[in-house]
Amino acid sequence: MNRAAFTPLQNTALPHSFRQVRLERAREHDHPEGAPAIGYIIVAPLDTASRIDVETWKTHREACRVVRQRPTEDDQLGHLVHGPGGSWRFHYDVAGLTTDEAGYHFGNERFRLGEYVSVHEADGMHPYRVVSVTPL
Repeated sequence: MNRAAFTPLQNTALPHSFRQVRLERAREHDHPEGAPAIGYIIVAPLDTASRIDVETWKTHREACRVVRQRPTEDDQLGHLVHGPGGSWRFHYDVAGLTTDEAGYHFGNERFRLGEYVSVHEADGMHPYRVVSVTPL
C-alpha cells in the first residue's frame, strides 16, 4: 500500500466503540523506569470489556490503525491486522520499513488505563502499559 492510499480517518463515519489507545514501554531490564518515548498509538474498536472487537474490526479494517513511535526514528504507520487463531499484528504497510510485530494474546487483553500488554518485536517480547484510552 502506498502513502496516498493511507487516507485520513473520518471518525464521524466510525462506530462509537472506536478508541485511540496509547501504549508506552513499561519497566524492564533495559528500561528500569520505563520509556515513554517508545510507544504505539492504536486506533481500534473496543467492546464493553475493553477488548478489541473482532466483528467491528471486520467491517472497518481500514480504520484500524497503528503508529509505531521511537525517539530516533520516523513514526511508522500501519494497520491492526487480525490473523489465524485470534492473533493480532501490526502491519506497517505505508513505508514498509518495519517488519510486522505481534500483539501477545491481544485477543484476550483488556485495553484499560494502567493495564499491561506485550508486543513481540524484532528483538523480542516487550511489556507496554496502557497510558490512555480516548474516544475518537
